[in-house]
Parts: sequence; C-alpha cells; structure tokens
Amino acid sequence: MARAARAIVIGGGIGGLAAAAALHRRDWDVTVLERARSLEPVGAALSLAPNALRALDVLGIGDDVRDLAAWQGDAGVRTPGGRWLARSSAEAVAARFGGPLVLLPRSDLVGRLAALLPPGAVRTAAPAALADPGDAVRPARVATGGEELEADLVVGADGVNSRVRGALFPGHPGPAYAGFTTWRMLIPVPGVRFASHETWGRGRIWGTHPIGDGRVYAYAAATAPAGEHAPDEERAELLRRFGTWHDPIPAVLTAARPDDVLRHDVYHLAAPLPAFHAGRVALLGDAAHAMPPTLGQGGNQAVEDAVVLAHHGRDLAAYTAARLPRTTAIARRAVRAARLNMAGGRAAVAVRDTAVAALSRAAPALLLRGFDGIADWGPPYASGRESAGNR
Repeated sequence: MARAARAIVIGGGIGGLAAAAALHRRDWDVTVLERARSLEPVGAALSLAPNALRALDVLGIGDDVRDLAAWQGDAGVRTPGGRWLARSSAEAVAARFGGPLVLLPRSDLVGRLAALLPPGAVRTAAPAALADPGDAVRPARVATGGEELEADLVVGADGVNSRVRGALFPGHPGPAYAGFTTWRMLIPVPGVRFASHETWGRGRIWGTHPIGDGRVYAYAAATAPAGEHAPDEERAELLRRFGTWHDPIPAVLTAARPDDVLRHDVYHLAAPLPAFHAGRVALLGDAAHAMPPTLGQGGNQAVEDAVVLAHHGRDLAAYTAARLPRTTAIARRAVRAARLNMAGGRAAVAVRDTAVAALSRAAPALLLRGFDGIADWGPPYASGRESAGNR
C-alpha cells in the first residue's frame, strides 16, 4: 500500500487548523506544530462573511458554525454623537452575497476545526523551524523539539511575524506598522440592547456587536505610535478616548474589567510577496498576506487559503496563482478602508461623514458594495452546498 502524503503545518491558529483539516479530508497524514502551550486563540471574536462560510462548508462544519454563531442583523456606521451615517440589514447581506455575516468567539471556531483532526495530530508547546524547503526530488524538513521531520508539504501558518516566510523570502521587508493600534474585548453587558454599529471619529473607531451567547464583542482602534501603551491600564485608556461617545459605549466600558481588554498594534505586509510558495512549502493567512482588520477579512482569507491549498495539493504554483492576486487586491482595499476609517483631520472627517451619509441615502447598499468581489467568493470545487463559483 502506498504511503499517505505527509504534511506538516507550522502554526495552530485558524488558518493552520483549517489547512490541516482540509488536507486530512483529502487523505494527507497531517501534523500541526503549535509553539504555544494550548490552542487557546489570541483575540476575542471573529466575523465570518459568506465567503469564509462557504469554505467551511468544504470542511463539513459550515452549517454548524451558522447555527452556533450570532447572525449580524441591522448594522451601520455612526458618529461619536450617535448619528447614523449609513445602515444595512441581515436580509440585504444575504440577498446580495447568498448568505449571512456571522460572529462567534474565536475559541469556538478553533475548537471545531481541531475536532476535525485525528487524535495526536496537533502538538502544542512545539516550536518549529523550517530546516529545508525541499524541491521536486527532496522532501522538506522541519526542526522541532530536537528532531527533524520530513514532509511532502509544509504549510507556514505562523502569523504576521512568520519565521517560515523569512526563511523562504529573506529579502522581503516583512511586516510594516499600519499606523494604528487596536483594543478588543468579549464580555457580558447585562441589560443593554443595541444594534450592531461601527462608530467613526477623528483618528479613532469603535465597534460594538452582540454575540450569540449573550456577550458583547467590542473593538476599538486609534492612531498611535508603535509600541505605545497606557500609562496605567488599557481600560482606563479606552475610557479616556471613548468614554464620552454614544450609548452603549460607556456601558460596555463600565462592564469591562482591566483584564478583559486586549491591545495589539496592527502590522501588515505592505509589500506583497512574489509568491506564496517555494520548494515544498506554502504560506497562508497572515504569514502570506497580513492586512489591516478594516474589512474583517484576515481570518476569512486564511480559511479560503486552506481549502484552495488542499484542492491543489502538491501543485503549489497553482495555489499561488489562485490566491496571490485575490489576497493582494483585498489587502489593498483594507489599506484604503483604514485610511478612510482612521482619517484624523477635522476637515477630512467632515468631508468623509458628509459623503458617506449622502451616498447612503442615495444608495442604501453603499456599505455592502465594498464587499463585492470578496463576500461572493466560493470554493473552486463542490462542497455539498450551492457554490457561488470561484470569483
């Protein structure tokens, strides 16, 4: 009997686990190496658009996630004083893109992806380094825990500061600071009801979204020097920056404890990679195309990467051809969205808000048009559900 092809996935985040699950479904022998001591994800919640849900259909858990997650209903953009600039609805999203936009804790998705893998496939506390990318004749080799493992395919899913990417493309400049920092929290806020919203201020944004289990996912972003931290603690910093904004923002900040708040500077790959592969190694997710979070597509694109990589298998040139142009275009759109969202000048903000409000009145689907060509993607092969096609 022929030996099953072997794949090693470096990184046990959402993209890495999705890739491992997709490869396992195609009968690869898969090992995931995660440097952390557990798969507990960094971050609070994750928004999944119809494109990522179709990719999860390929893995057999799309409906499970739809049932588990909170469907995002009426939503829109507001000013710090509470005025609505633009609004949309769940029905409009589903009509335009063939499915819902959902929100769930990252830990729930990580757990369901890990459950798709056989026992022992995931090794935690297992830092790994690429020892040899291999070639058409020679297998790739990965060093971990004092041993070297050989593989027909290595998947670099080790994030924005990817060591695998650095080994494959040492001349690439690597991640660049996007100019702003973010805060996130996932907390109960009893007795508060509201419509999902993102609020745009001067060089600052805030988002508040109900989640299916009764908690609230809130995030904020502000222009700031790289590496800056609050002089006391981050909840107090949020109160200083956002405490006077419209309801329910003050109530969310009152309900939060200092330990609930996560802060991370935003880095992205401003210079696209020349390819997403070399030798027998493929990159995916933030390792391949880290982008600002302004379109909410980072995790979504990683899941897309995973199913497309498994589809092409050893033909990594085809994987690059399928994924690099699409993710580069989406990353550029995310950068443009960040410039709009994080505008800091008083005049620029006034022009932005007036234009968004006017366009929204003239074309109510304005907010959704920004996701044309993104949320309507479908996998390149049948998944048991109606596919939108590989657009």
